[in-house]
Amino acid sequence: MVRRQVLPNGVRIVTEKIDYVQSASIGIWVGVGARDETDEIRGISHVIEHMLFKGTPTRTASQISDEVDRVGGYLNAFTDKENTCYYAKVLQEHLPVAVDVLSDIFLNSLLDTEELIKEKNVILEEIKRHEDAPDDLIHDLFFELIWPDHNLGKPVIGTNETVESLDRQKLVDYIAKRYTPDTIVISAAGNLEHEQVVDLVSERFSKLSGSRADWRIADSIPRTVSASKKFSKPIEQVHVVVGVPGYSQLNPDKYKLALMDNILGGGMSSRLFQEVREKRGLAYSVGSYTANYREGGLFGVYAGTGVETADQVVEIIQQEFKKFTSEGATADELDRVKNQIKGGLVMGQESMSGRMMKMGKNELTYDRVIPIEEVSAKIQEVTLDDIHETAKALLIPEKETVVQVGPFDEGE
Repeated sequence: MVRRQVLPNGVRIVTEKIDYVQSASIGIWVGVGARDETDEIRGISHVIEHMLFKGTPTRTASQISDEVDRVGGYLNAFTDKENTCYYAKVLQEHLPVAVDVLSDIFLNSLLDTEELIKEKNVILEEIKRHEDAPDDLIHDLFFELIWPDHNLGKPVIGTNETVESLDRQKLVDYIAKRYTPDTIVISAAGNLEHEQVVDLVSERFSKLSGSRADWRIADSIPRTVSASKKFSKPIEQVHVVVGVPGYSQLNPDKYKLALMDNILGGGMSSRLFQEVREKRGLAYSVGSYTANYREGGLFGVYAGTGVETADQVVEIIQQEFKKFTSEGATADELDRVKNQIKGGLVMGQESMSGRMMKMGKNELTYDRVIPIEEVSAKIQEVTLDDIHETAKALLIPEKETVVQVGPFDEGE
């Protein structure tokens, strides 16, 4: 049911009709994020995401949100390391309203200087909130420590200094140079017609020009660093991440890693949850995750624990890594996590926003939308030997990076 069309200037449109729902979700994706910034303008992609909601020649900031609210819809955006997405979810009959509002803010934002001054203050408060949330902050610190020389290791939100230094002209130049047609994907899912979406967006987006070949630096594999570091903050818990390099989005071994991830820390039945929380009672939150990008990937384990037990939790995580590389997984574990992932894939299809997000990311990363059946088949193909070999290739003590945030003495 997925249909795809490319406008003459390179803008891609992908849609999926689901006729048994009464809603539609649409997103304007642009393949630009923290990965494409320089140190001087760190955080500019995120600032632009905020500023596009601050008014156009025909709508004030309040009118932008009010117009979608009035039809019972939802309007939002996000920025990550590789992409930025502006999206809306509405009842099917209000899809033209969503497209009109999204297109207007994307193509015609005023980027008003006075609004920028106010919004920079908002983002500086967002940075403070991020700094005050160690369970979020620690992942940024982990990325920066293990990938110190690559843009994928830099925080999406930027820094106080770089955000404060941004002015209107920098935003205008950044959009003009990087928001090119071949970086833009319009993704829509729900009770809609492909032709309707194409008609709604083609005229609006056909005037865009330029190419990412004119500005995007070539992909490069991040140089990884093995390190251990403690960051002192006046908090009650110690937050821990133990991680190693993983696989990129383009590496087929990512499916093997996904299964290993689930076995080690993917849920309440995972090894780390059972060992750290259930058996020893050392943490409330413990789990693992993978981060996959075009140029590289990471695998990490997070836990929040007490000051006196932090080193013990790190040691347990490292012991579980060693155990996995020595013994591998069991047949029961493999069967369980395959069903877990399959269940997640299928249940994700029940959300129109989820479908829209998957199509947008797929199109930007692979230049096609990967069918859920293809992903399920790749997962099903993974064997116990595959997972064991993945563990031996990745869970190497010399490649581990350990980060801790907690109430440490400055000397530590």
